[in-house]
Amino acid sequence: CGLCQRADVDPELVGELCRQDGLCIHENCLYHASGLSQRGNDAEGFYGFLFPDIWQELKRVAQKVRCCICRLPGASVTCRGRRCRRIFHFPCGSERGCVSQFFGEFRSFCWQHRPVQRVRAAQEEQTPCLICLEAVAGRPCYDTLVCPACATAWFHRRCIQGQALSSALHHFCCPLCRDVAAFQDEMFRLGIKIPDRDAAWELDGSFADLYEQRGSCDAGHCLCPAGRQQAEENGPWRLLLCSSCGSRGTHQRCSAAEDAAESWHCSDCSDTGSGPSRSAPA
Repeated sequence: CGLCQRADVDPELVGELCRQDGLCIHENCLYHASGLSQRGNDAEGFYGFLFPDIWQELKRVAQKVRCCICRLPGASVTCRGRRCRRIFHFPCGSERGCVSQFFGEFRSFCWQHRPVQRVRAAQEEQTPCLICLEAVAGRPCYDTLVCPACATAWFHRRCIQGQALSSALHHFCCPLCRDVAAFQDEMFRLGIKIPDRDAAWELDGSFADLYEQRGSCDAGHCLCPAGRQQAEENGPWRLLLCSSCGSRGTHQRCSAAEDAAESWHCSDCSDTGSGPSRSAPA
């Protein structure tokens, strides 16, 4: 990365590595570079950061600014604490306990001025992280966060960050009490990145088959001259789906269903006592 000079960093920490026209920059390093502004639209440059502006920022920090943590040049993240002059590389700051927020002005704070939790939460014996089940610290701190709504759910920062990246804004909530509003506000304040998109499992189509409606007759002997795929809105070749599982279907005539029948249960569901039904003949 041209800003932090690091290549061995977890993508969950620094975001996507953007490459184009000789530039190579981590996504989060871009967003928190104090000398950069998004002057383009989302399709221009990297996330709206224009290439000439990025080159100018790289030149500025390479000549003048050293990281207060690793002491190497190229630091671009400035603490927004009052009268604080600390400047650091984004990954160096994260490893040292600095907080960078991913909303509003995308402000960053050093370990001395970072926001802290004021939640009154007492552990009963040794509370584990709700996500990885490993032990957490005995009180809220940089590496251990608590749900502000229920004050019962404890988790490691790295664990809740991973869940936020997977669940994203549309599904991210407290793993225990399921609170959304107060939980997301607190996580944003504490520097958890919550992408504004649908959940990862929705984007990769992992559950796409659950949204597909059955479109064929599963009767042991289909009577339809046009075949099992034939489905009409009315009449004997109207396709009925199992009212319990929805995974099997039958033509009205193939299961001897009444003309006005609105529900039907397949043999698997009727055997479990799901309700009165006519099942497909064997």
